[in-house]
Amino acid sequence: MDILNYTDAHNDFRERLKAFVASEVTPHVEQWEKDGIEPKEIWRQMGRNGFLCTDVPETYGGMGGDFLYATIVTEELSYSLHTGLAAVLHSDIVVPYITAFGAEALKQKYLPGCVSGDIITAIAMTEPGAGSDLANIATTAEEEGDQVILNGSKTFISNGINGELFIVAARDPAVENPYQAISLYLVEDGTPGFERGRHLEKMGWRSQDTAELFFSKCRIPAANRLGEKGAGFLMLMQKLQQERLMCALGAQVAAERMVEWITDYCKQTRIKDKPLSKSQVTQFALVDMAAEIRIGRAFMEKLVAEHMEQKDIIVDTSMAKFWTTEMANRVADRSLDLCGEFATLEKCPLVRAWRDIRVTSIFAGTNEIMRSIAAKFMGL
Repeated sequence: MDILNYTDAHNDFRERLKAFVASEVTPHVEQWEKDGIEPKEIWRQMGRNGFLCTDVPETYGGMGGDFLYATIVTEELSYSLHTGLAAVLHSDIVVPYITAFGAEALKQKYLPGCVSGDIITAIAMTEPGAGSDLANIATTAEEEGDQVILNGSKTFISNGINGELFIVAARDPAVENPYQAISLYLVEDGTPGFERGRHLEKMGWRSQDTAELFFSKCRIPAANRLGEKGAGFLMLMQKLQQERLMCALGAQVAAERMVEWITDYCKQTRIKDKPLSKSQVTQFALVDMAAEIRIGRAFMEKLVAEHMEQKDIIVDTSMAKFWTTEMANRVADRSLDLCGEFATLEKCPLVRAWRDIRVTSIFAGTNEIMRSIAAKFMGL
């Protein structure tokens, strides 16, 4: 029995997206990797074709789709073994903060552009001295009349170069309790006092633009705050379930694609006049990897179904995040081993996949943090 029930509309959407990725994304990946960034036009194309922010209500230009549409986008982009187009970050991690917590005026102002791809979003939490521990962020937000003044810096911000609208986490220096001091603010590109720093060069995700951000007496309207003042930490915690679920799902699909590729490679590659897949050592390695991805698939689909039912599965998604990302890293390592000398060449598709999958155990909360969360809720 299938865990997830896709309708004809879902399946048609998947086929359209699959064709779009094959024609508009995959042929350009190598150039984008060399450039270290993707053109904004690909975002506009994604938006025009209805592939961004699929859950945004029709009132704001979206399709008002269920979470399965977001799942399909994550799967098809991950299946391409290309990580540069961070549409999932935009659609399913950043924009939901605006949809859930933004005032009506903010929704009307920004959501249509987020759906169309004319506005690319990013979330600025990580700082040079504060990674997974959000309570220690140093960026400050001080009210002055109907304005808020931001001061501080952020780093490792995905979509940091292409981004046109940023959700910035900042604290009120007058509030001692760090969990009650954090608020979230919308900052537009071009706001005085807001500047980008370095376009960071990374081991993987090379065409996904990552940057430093700086705020120096950056003035924004107080109306740009999302939700209640001081509620930022709670809002971040509320949305982390979906963020980690999407991260885990992306790793799961990448592992599935890698196993598919290496299996075909071993069937086609001959050693001493017989396919590599006829070696028992190779067979056992392929079977072990196939078993792991099937276990991961069942786990992921169960979590997607429960997330759609709005269940509290923060412990389960934390477990899924560390298990699937580490499983995908094992698959990448073992697959490269099976490739032999071919794995030393950039033209081997698994080389980029291996580089890209490594960071998944670090972002969206390190896997050590994921284990700590699970341990806490287990009463350990």
